[in-house]
Amino acid sequence: MAKTIMIQGTMSNAGKSLLAAGLCRIFHQDGYRVAPFKSQNMALNSFITSEGLEMGRAQVMQAEAAGIEPSVLMNPILLKPTNDVGSQVIVNGEVIGTMSARDYFRYKKKLVPDIMKAFDMLAEQNDIIVIEGAGSPAEINLKTEDIVNMGMAKMAKAPVLLVGDIDRGGVFAQLYGTVELLEEDEKDMVKGLIINKFRGDKTILDPGVAMLEEKCKIPVVGVAPYLDIQVEDEDSLTERFDRHQEIGVIDMAVIRVPRISNFTDFNPLESIPGVSLRYVKHPSELGNPDVIFLPGTKNTMEDLHWLRESGMETLILKAASRGTFIFGICGGYQMLGETLSDPYGVEAGGSIRGMGLLPVDTVFAEKKTRTQVTGRFLELNKEFAFLKNVEFTGYEIHMGESTWKDGGHASTFTRDTVTGSEKTEGTFYHNVCGTYVHGIFDREEVALGLVRAVGEKKGIDVSDMEGVDFAAFKETQYDILAAELRKHLDMKKIYEILDEGI
Repeated sequence: MAKTIMIQGTMSNAGKSLLAAGLCRIFHQDGYRVAPFKSQNMALNSFITSEGLEMGRAQVMQAEAAGIEPSVLMNPILLKPTNDVGSQVIVNGEVIGTMSARDYFRYKKKLVPDIMKAFDMLAEQNDIIVIEGAGSPAEINLKTEDIVNMGMAKMAKAPVLLVGDIDRGGVFAQLYGTVELLEEDEKDMVKGLIINKFRGDKTILDPGVAMLEEKCKIPVVGVAPYLDIQVEDEDSLTERFDRHQEIGVIDMAVIRVPRISNFTDFNPLESIPGVSLRYVKHPSELGNPDVIFLPGTKNTMEDLHWLRESGMETLILKAASRGTFIFGICGGYQMLGETLSDPYGVEAGGSIRGMGLLPVDTVFAEKKTRTQVTGRFLELNKEFAFLKNVEFTGYEIHMGESTWKDGGHASTFTRDTVTGSEKTEGTFYHNVCGTYVHGIFDREEVALGLVRAVGEKKGIDVSDMEGVDFAAFKETQYDILAAELRKHLDMKKIYEILDEGI
């Protein structure tokens, strides 16, 4: 069976996912078969495996760092919030229903056999399992039924590295307070402390580190720097949403709807020099971008209401009438149509008028579409001519089915790699285009095709603007992450912790 080590944090966004990915990369580079694991993930960014099963993207990112194919075994439980008090519950990659927080709290212990079956299968296949916790292990109201922090550490017999975020302040209080709130047997499982996201001269921290070690009786095994690398974020705590940047030669704006999901679709566009990619939440921030993206969302109808009530829809419609490129993915594609109907109460129920920019109607179905696809763009209008026949890969994950009305034309041809079926998909109309395919910009040719279409429209030369092979680019980022962590973590001590276990 594999050796195990677990990364827990003092709070959400302490950097657990990135540190777990970094350790996966280091162990992989050192010749070990390593896999990530997170028993329960709450996030709207999800992925479809080659078997057509759904899992959180954080473990996909960590699997890439480990040099292996993502598997739903790495994330047996995924919670996708549908509103402020309830979530869609996905177990072993398939939806089992939607539950309120209270109902799920009572139910989740029944999922322990599923968790341990997935974990044991991974442990049989690998030398090392890097486990990620969630939030904080010191949430007093949640500890009795815990299956993701100390509860998971006990089930997996995993020594714990506890991470605190110095960038948000109060890191010594975070770490000491978290340790003090643990039970005695839980404290014994914490074998190392990590201070994360540090900027500056480490020697300034030395007195605090010494005092922390004395009070906690646990060694500090590293002070990790703040790293500006481009890997995928887990959920809406991403710092991408708050970046302030200059407007580029090509300006692209992603509408940050309240229940935004799979915003990782747009990450490849960030790496093209001369392109600015902004996440826009308020109408005053929109300006006059060259491209407006409507992203995926966990609740299309409610987010469409938000667009309408906030005034953002009016600005998007005006931009479309001026010829601005509008591109919708999944829920964003559905919003661009003429009507959305929910006869089975999948979302809010009833029907709602769409934005009317694409001649399609959408009906929400009871069964979720989950699959990987390959495909190519069809012959689009002159506005999107640069995308003609450009190939892509991606995945579909949606509840709705959209059908064309008079004047509607498919935007892509796809092949389902799970079932082998083929179909035309998506819609375009002049300067507006929509698709259900997530990850459609991961291929360099697709991202550059859109940039060249904008350049043609603006009358500017974008021939020297080069994209990147996004898969290869991510590999370089994982290597940078591993190299930096090797410099700042005591890997000799971490290997000792791994070998000793608990």
